[in-house]
Amino acid sequence: MTEEFETATGAAPAAPETPADSRCGFVALIGAPNAGKSTLINALVGAKVSIVTHKVQTTRTRVRAVAIVDDAQIIFVDTPGIFKPRRKLDEAMVEAAWGGASDADVIALLVDARRGLDEENRRILNGLKNLRRKAILVLNKIDLVEKPRLLELADAFNAEFSFEATFMVSALKGSGVEDLKQYLAEQMPPGPWLYPPDQLSDLPLKLLAAEITREKLYLRLHEELPYASHVETEMWEERPDGSIRIEQTIYVQRESQKKIVIGKGGQTIKAIGKAAREELQLLLGKKVHLFLFVKVREHWDRDPERLRNLGLLD
Repeated sequence: MTEEFETATGAAPAAPETPADSRCGFVALIGAPNAGKSTLINALVGAKVSIVTHKVQTTRTRVRAVAIVDDAQIIFVDTPGIFKPRRKLDEAMVEAAWGGASDADVIALLVDARRGLDEENRRILNGLKNLRRKAILVLNKIDLVEKPRLLELADAFNAEFSFEATFMVSALKGSGVEDLKQYLAEQMPPGPWLYPPDQLSDLPLKLLAAEITREKLYLRLHEELPYASHVETEMWEERPDGSIRIEQTIYVQRESQKKIVIGKGGQTIKAIGKAAREELQLLLGKKVHLFLFVKVREHWDRDPERLRNLGLLD
């Protein structure tokens, strides 16, 4: 089943110059699934660079997003959520999360303040202790929790692990985000910037395009297709007229799931493609011709090649 979608938008603004006395470093955001890591990454960078849905465990790859504060370049590593793995894909995601943390200059534990010090967060705290690295605590979704409860949570987490600093933010509403960003900038070590000043992410465009379509797939189908899908960009062609032709395949595990993705008369896949195409055009500043295909591939989540393509295996 295929569908084509079209429209166009404007170009990106010019980038600032790199300062002489520059600083640069990596910040790893870790936390339980659905703590709000992707939303916070997008808020810190000031643009959408990571998939955001209401579902847990939607971040599968370590997305490096880039932000600039004065002379400091902050490279954020948006890790998959840390949870108790039950399958090969889960194991790869958790391993990728801890791998991102061990290589970072600053580790930030992000906690959904509504959940508090639950079993999953205790497991992550134990992991931090084993890692033997300094970290900061970021309590998220503070607009949904009473202030006395937030202070209790901060005390409880700091009693379990000696955090360098504690921040309280609402990633969705932006509260406290600038203070956190300024603090992180101050922690970056001296050194040259690793990315051009106008680059927001090092995620390859083909993979970023696949992530955008996967997000639209999740948002459209909600509970009908929980984590059983995977999107790959099979073709990316720059056309003579300046537009881009993109062909993507949505892989599902069963024939019944394929029917769900396509929908009656192709309406579901058409809506998914339209939403993905519109966002891609905003991102690229070019007209996009998007073609979607749906194929059944059983046990794709156990395939080392698929996991390698997702950046979860070396």
